[in-house]
Amino acid sequence: MPLPRLFRILVQICRFALAALFLFTAGAKLAIVKAFAANVGELLAASGLNSGRWMWPVTVGVIVFEVITAALLLIPKTVRPGALFAAALLIGFAAYALYYVYVLHGEPLECGCFGGIIASQLGVKTTLRNLALLVPVLIVFFGYRRTEEIPSQRDGFELSADAVVK
Repeated sequence: MPLPRLFRILVQICRFALAALFLFTAGAKLAIVKAFAANVGELLAASGLNSGRWMWPVTVGVIVFEVITAALLLIPKTVRPGALFAAALLIGFAAYALYYVYVLHGEPLECGCFGGIIASQLGVKTTLRNLALLVPVLIVFFGYRRTEEIPSQRDGFELSADAVVK
């Protein structure tokens, strides 16, 4: 199989895997939404923000942003913006994990990134995982090319560079 074809297949695998990941994480968070909101509240309180006021808006915002990212990755016309959204989420999560651990010196806290299915604490491992996920994001962003078939006939007329309209 030619290398360009293999690369196109790799791009599609990365694209759909990222969309599945974001849908999975959003669904897992929804399954334990109260516990996830409590984790978000603890993180907000540690950051000096009013956790009572911002806990639910941030919780809903994270879940909605993940669903939007997945949808953008699935729609052919919006794959590249979807990759940008994915990069923003992953970099944002990684940056906050480092901020929480190294600047705020926060206690190890279950982040609820994957709901209650996969245990994950904020820290270097979470940051490295999120940064590693930037590799498929970059593959999708730089490798995705939307292909549109140009119709050869339309309403009974042939379309070509030297066609004469009848």
